[in-house]
Amino acid sequence: MVRLTDITSYAEAHQMFSKQALWDLFDGDREHLNIGHECVNRHDPERMAIGIALAEGGYEKIKFGELRDYSNRFANWLVSQGIKRGDRIAIMLEPSLAFYLALYGTMKMGAVAVPLFTLFGKDGLRLRLDDCKPRLLLTSPELATNLKDGMEKVDPVIADGHFFDCLRDMSSEFVEETSADDIAMYQYTSGTTRELPEAVKHRHRAIVTVMIAALYATGVRPGDRYMCPSSPAWGHGLWHGTLAPMALGVEIAAYSGYFDPQRLFTAIQDMEVTNMSAAATHYRMMKNAGCAPISGSQIAKLSFTGEPIDSDTEKWAHDTFGVPVCSIYGTTEVGVVLASYPGAADFEVRPGALGKPVPGVELNIHDPSGRTCAADEIGEIMLKRRDGWFSVKDLGHRDKDGYWWHDGRADDVIISSGWTMSAREIEDTLLAHPDVDEAAAIAVPDVARGQIAKAFIVTTRAAEDAFATELQAFTKERLARHEYPRQVEFTNSLPKTPAGKVNRKALREREAKRMEDTT
Repeated sequence: MVRLTDITSYAEAHQMFSKQALWDLFDGDREHLNIGHECVNRHDPERMAIGIALAEGGYEKIKFGELRDYSNRFANWLVSQGIKRGDRIAIMLEPSLAFYLALYGTMKMGAVAVPLFTLFGKDGLRLRLDDCKPRLLLTSPELATNLKDGMEKVDPVIADGHFFDCLRDMSSEFVEETSADDIAMYQYTSGTTRELPEAVKHRHRAIVTVMIAALYATGVRPGDRYMCPSSPAWGHGLWHGTLAPMALGVEIAAYSGYFDPQRLFTAIQDMEVTNMSAAATHYRMMKNAGCAPISGSQIAKLSFTGEPIDSDTEKWAHDTFGVPVCSIYGTTEVGVVLASYPGAADFEVRPGALGKPVPGVELNIHDPSGRTCAADEIGEIMLKRRDGWFSVKDLGHRDKDGYWWHDGRADDVIISSGWTMSAREIEDTLLAHPDVDEAAAIAVPDVARGQIAKAFIVTTRAAEDAFATELQAFTKERLARHEYPRQVEFTNSLPKTPAGKVNRKALREREAKRMEDTT
């Protein structure tokens, strides 16, 4: 029988795909399924499961057998603490043995894992803890000390030597008894601390659905040496970087600690990575840091997500690693819906495009009246569900060859004097300037034009009016005479979501507050 993991061509991916073929990749079935078992227990205990590149230097290695035993011990420890099926267990740790044993042990036991970003401040942490109401929070000594004011309603469990001593007293045997429909984890989408982002509740059967992204968006196959440097508290790092590849028995590489682009680049080579999926920001930071091949690249498959990648960074990635960087497009709520099929020899990767729909997904582009847009006509990207069409809140268009293109968030469109401009397109152009490190564009009110584009620029160059004028001319030359930022503000940093994306919403709120204060 041909399994989906045996298929590498784009044409066969669509010919051979079926929901049953997805289920055939797992031990569990539509009734009984456990993510912990699928990702850990069923694989050769002597094989390497996880390699962790530590920010300060060095690497941590974890075998499947070691992770199986420790996650079983953690499941038994939870039972000893009176934890019941369905109770929430918050995990706020960098990638480490403690993080992974807690993630999988929680789900094995039937409790609900809640991974949390280690970069949350006390307010962001408090909001999420108030929402999910965990029975306990597993964290590091440093975070427990720094964020104690955000932990008033839960006693933190510290992942230290004493914690591991307690685990060693537990049995290394545990039998999973979860249903495929049991809740396995809460995942918080990106958002500001002023507005609690929605907790997406994933069932154990979600591991089957997410395999679509693994097969066609990251191109993961048994035998890959796969790396995803994104935090496992973010959807990309959790599902695409951890759960999906490990369910296939693929060794994953993770990054732990303060992010340093040169350290990541060195780790890619040291760990002999052959397949990498990262945020667009990761590639951009490596480019800006001056990273270049040292001894050649073993990368055969490359992908990005999180935000559209600018053309300069896309070219750098291709030139540096020797393969095209493939787009992954989707959201936490709907999963991956568009991809460029890394490793498929019969799929032409087009720079700047989102790719084409993954198998089993039906998409369309609608204008404001609900009409299907013609080729090259910009509209809202819509996903077909049982109860109708669902908006993914992004604008896009299809070209005559069936490739999909991103045209910004539906609320990131700038309409000035009747002209429609894309914030993303302006940013892409600005990032092509050699002296621009980061860029963001938003709409701001204007008496004469309704709205105008304003750009926020991070640069090491002197913030002078002449430089602002230069950037405006640079944009005009590459886009259109009207399509440029009429206002330019130089700043030391841009607000980011926990996922590392530029937070345009925060910029808009900041500008609105500034205008309010001056009137």
